[in-house]
Amino acid sequence: MTQETRCGFAALVGAPNAGKSTLLNKMAGAKLSIVSPKAQTTRFRVLGILMRESTQILLVDTPGIFKPRRKLDRAMVAAAWAGAEDADVTLLLIDARSGLDEAARAVVEHLAKAKRRVWLVLNKTDLVPAPALLPLTAEISGMIDVEHVFMISARTGGGVDDLLDVLAGALPPGPYLYPEDDLTDLPDRLLAAELVREQVFLQTHEEVPYGATVETESFTERPDGSVRIDVTIYVGRASHKAILIGEKGKRIREIGERARKQLGSLLERTCHLFLNVKERAGWDEERARLRAIGLDDNA
Repeated sequence: MTQETRCGFAALVGAPNAGKSTLLNKMAGAKLSIVSPKAQTTRFRVLGILMRESTQILLVDTPGIFKPRRKLDRAMVAAAWAGAEDADVTLLLIDARSGLDEAARAVVEHLAKAKRRVWLVLNKTDLVPAPALLPLTAEISGMIDVEHVFMISARTGGGVDDLLDVLAGALPPGPYLYPEDDLTDLPDRLLAAELVREQVFLQTHEEVPYGATVETESFTERPDGSVRIDVTIYVGRASHKAILIGEKGKRIREIGERARKQLGSLLERTCHLFLNVKERAGWDEERARLRAIGLDDNA
């Protein structure tokens, strides 16, 4: 007798810095979504494909939801809500330290109107006294109907296995939608650009990471099995370009070196990564730039 298979989508939704990307990577056991201590690092939907017993869990990491100002911001928020719309289960991720701040409250109120199947996931509970968690849970449950409540730490992995076990049993019966050994549906070109962008976030400060976008211009297979990847970092200001390049090119070399190592590990092949920095004022309002990083330009 063959075992029944299950397959379904679970969307990670929350305010910026709730820990969605960290949780996706912990669940998948691989670096799929870029992470930095800065808010609004994720800019588009990232799919993580995870096998749990006979269930294929399709985890959708969405951008943090915030008040948009630029065309880029509007596209990011639209991508977040689109990721939740098609999901079988929405995992509402709340930073237990921040609680129901203005950003988290806005997300909860929007989800309450949407009448989705919502599970409450309190993250960073290892950093908060246990007695403080029950009032927070009660307040959120008073605003929105939640099927389950989980208390986890995406950073340490505490509580994550329990969440996955319950999730695997709750998704609908059906065939797998992806090969069992796939980790993500992100094209390698986009993965390369994202790993470079992560290093821009980690190695620069203030407005520089938010004023930059990264595109893979070419991805060429070489006869020896390695790959050559040419990536352009677009920035809105000349001062940002100077910061990214650094004194005698030191910073751009460091960005490239760290991204290359991570990419080689993920793709399991030698990667030759070449970076170029170009000034392009107003890129965050350009349709072509938004499409290039996987966002809908109609937002």
